[in-house]
Amino acid sequence: MSAAATGVGSLPGGDAREAAKTVTGSFEEFPHLAELPARGPGADMIGRSLGLLVDMYAHVEPSGWRISDRPGRDSKRARSWLGEDLDALEEFTQGYTGKLKVQAVGPWTLAGALELHGGEAMLQDPGACRDLAGSLAEGLREHLADVRKRIPGADVVLQLDEPSLTAVLLGRVRSASGYRTYRAVDRQVVEGTLRDVFAVHDGDVVVHSCAPEVPFALLRRAGATGVSFDFSLLTEREDDAIGEAVEGGTKLFAGVVPGTDAPLSDPGGSVMGVRKLWRRLGLAPGTLAESVVVTPSCGLAGASPTYARAVQAHCVRAARSLADNPE
Repeated sequence: MSAAATGVGSLPGGDAREAAKTVTGSFEEFPHLAELPARGPGADMIGRSLGLLVDMYAHVEPSGWRISDRPGRDSKRARSWLGEDLDALEEFTQGYTGKLKVQAVGPWTLAGALELHGGEAMLQDPGACRDLAGSLAEGLREHLADVRKRIPGADVVLQLDEPSLTAVLLGRVRSASGYRTYRAVDRQVVEGTLRDVFAVHDGDVVVHSCAPEVPFALLRRAGATGVSFDFSLLTEREDDAIGEAVEGGTKLFAGVVPGTDAPLSDPGGSVMGVRKLWRRLGLAPGTLAESVVVTPSCGLAGASPTYARAVQAHCVRAARSLADNPE
């Protein structure tokens, strides 16, 4: 059993074909749909996911994305870029069978980033949050169907990016003025909303957050089959939650390679921390390869193209090292 490696989502540059070629060439066994935020608003993580919404629209203001009454240039552009990225991926995955990952922003990070007409985040309005989650779920259902039609041999993995989830749970999301924070959202409401959105996909659902204090237990209860995180931010406080997750069959997408230009150690060195964690938790080394997917610590949009390519190859070699020498 070889350990897998894949990317988080974003890459530098703006050429969809080049990105698809790099991703499918590097991650031959687990490619993903590349995101290219350098193209501008609508190619960014938030704008791209707002482009997926059904019967809900947004446009760009100087402060960020704001709700609109009708579709405008910004949401059309987001859809058009997503189409371009899917065309490119389809071209480079002819005849492909195996895992393929697509990413979208989850409902809570979206609610913290999308402004209502008055300029405050949607997060402060429970009814608006429900509508947003419903619209996102509908849009994801259509998006996943489109991906399956284009790449019929793919076993699609849905990744939802929720970097603001911990801040939403702890009442740390800042208001428009920046002087106050929005009230913490009830954990059961957060969990229930995530469960509803996860339910649109009958395959694996992974939640990604490169923020500290990822709520592993809550994500598992909501039905996530994997959690993607920045390994360098883990503390021993999370040991129990991670141990329970692994024993419960949750896959760990361990972000062990820096997402921006940095010296790369040898591939075996990059996964040393994962081996240590396994020892600390008293888990069988033999389960490493099936429980861990090696990734960069976050998206690679801020990296140089040369470094981004090197990181992808490095993740694949690090995963191999984990499978070959789990001890």
